[in-house]
Amino acid sequence: MLGIDARAARYTWTVVLILLLTGLVYLIRETLFIFVVALLFSYLLWPLVNLLDQRLPGRSKIPSLAIVYLLLLGIIVVVGIEVGSRIAAQANALAGRIPDLLSKLEQPVTSGPVLWTKIVAEIQRQLAEHSRDLIVPLSNAFVSLVSHAEVLLFVVLVPILSFFFLKDGQAILSSILNVVTEESRREMFKDIANDLHLLLAHYMRALVLLGLAASVAYASFFSLIGLPYGLLLGAIAFFFEFIPLIGPLTSAVIIVLVASLSGFGHIFWILLFLAAFRLFQDYVLSPHLLGSGTAVHPLLVIFGVLAGGQIAGIAGSFLSVPIMATLRIVYRQLQKRHTPVASGTVP
Repeated sequence: MLGIDARAARYTWTVVLILLLTGLVYLIRETLFIFVVALLFSYLLWPLVNLLDQRLPGRSKIPSLAIVYLLLLGIIVVVGIEVGSRIAAQANALAGRIPDLLSKLEQPVTSGPVLWTKIVAEIQRQLAEHSRDLIVPLSNAFVSLVSHAEVLLFVVLVPILSFFFLKDGQAILSSILNVVTEESRREMFKDIANDLHLLLAHYMRALVLLGLAASVAYASFFSLIGLPYGLLLGAIAFFFEFIPLIGPLTSAVIIVLVASLSGFGHIFWILLFLAAFRLFQDYVLSPHLLGSGTAVHPLLVIFGVLAGGQIAGIAGSFLSVPIMATLRIVYRQLQKRHTPVASGTVP
């Protein structure tokens, strides 16, 4: 009656609602990141919780959750005492020697063949130009990271939220599915949820195993060849494995940089080991652990990591592959339901 088309008004309201929701998500992005990390962390504990839940009497998950969390606390205490103290000592020693190590780059290399001397001199020049730009921000970022109260809040909240995800995850999923009234859509959302459940379980298990493999291999090899700060470099490699592509490359650069600054004389063997382990990790171990559930084209992985890093920093790079794999699952479910079944064939 007023000249307003009902369909146009409905579409306009939908667009406005989507924009409002997008703005709300952006405003609470840090809180959402904590919940997402807690959800992913719960998938690390879920296989053991599920195993104990099937063997313990009663229908409550509280006993199995209590056992798993006590076991996790014990592992953290033992690892923190036995390994964490040594890593902290090496980190403090490296931080105290950074000015002396950087000054070594200014000393010219005169011994050895002419070609090798020129190559080493050029490497030293590049390191001298960029090492301070890399090491100083990293050390400042680490100090600011551990000195903020948000980190303690993050460490405390993630296990607590994971506890509730593990305890009430099925009830939460049922409540979400009950919002959908149409039967076909409910089945589609249920299939997407099941696929996501398998995806996240395999992905988080694979990430931890890949990180442990890199950490143990690096620390063992560096200790074998006598590289200083080998345990610290192995621990760094573990955490960088959680960031696709950029993480392993960054850890390799840090390892070569620290080895060069420390005056270690076998850089070639380190480079050879890093290349060989990367080939084994990327083409043998990683495909075996990840399987086909998270298969994403390398170009999409590179795009996602770079775009995620530009949008949300390290958090965006870390979540880029799960987000793209999730979008792939949603697309496949939608395609499966909109693809007509050929006559005479069994769906």
